[in-house]
This record gives sequence, structure tokens and C-alpha cells, in this order.
Amino acid sequence: MAKEYLGEFEELVLMMVAALQEDAYGAAIADEIETRLKREVNLSAVHVTLYRLEDKGYIRSKMGGETNERGGRRKRIYTITSAGLAILRTMRDARLEIWKMIPQFKMSGI
Repeated sequence: MAKEYLGEFEELVLMMVAALQEDAYGAAIADEIETRLKREVNLSAVHVTLYRLEDKGYIRSKMGGETNERGGRRKRIYTITSAGLAILRTMRDARLEIWKMIPQFKMSGI
């Protein structure tokens, strides 16, 4: 069986789900990416990525409560699974190994 890898945007969205915890829903994830990374994000792309990550078993979702500011609509809240944490650790470790190969970063401890 081939190892599973995430695309850059998938990894970023998965990291945001892990970081935001109970506040991880589509619009909040998009806002955080735009605010913290100064990167313009299409909300639809975030939603498609969330669905794909859920299909892969890296996140799960549930419906939150109704809110007045959303006109009574409910938010879909995402949480990371143990498989999601495992793939993030794997990807972090792989990236660190590559960073260590770069001479300018070898001695700095990255």
C-alpha cells in the first residue's frame, strides 16, 4: 500500500483544524489563513478540502448549535482524528529532515 501524503493546502487546512479546535469551521479556517499567512483563500476551496480530509479519515465533523448571527443556521465543526495527527507528525518530521540538509540551517537548530 502506498503511503498517503497531503497537498500543501490540505496540510494547511488540517493544521488549522488542529489549532482552532472547537472553533474549526470553514469560515474561521479561511479567516485564520488569510490573517496569519496573508494569503487570499477561497471559502469554497476550504470546504472542498475539508470534505476531502474527512473522506480520508483525518478529520470528523458535527453540526454546531444554531446562532442568531447566522440567521439560525448551524455551523459544521471539524475536529482532527488520531490519523490526522499522525499524518501531520509524519509530514513535519519529513520536512525537518529536509530542512536539516540545507547547509545554512544545519547549525542553527532550525
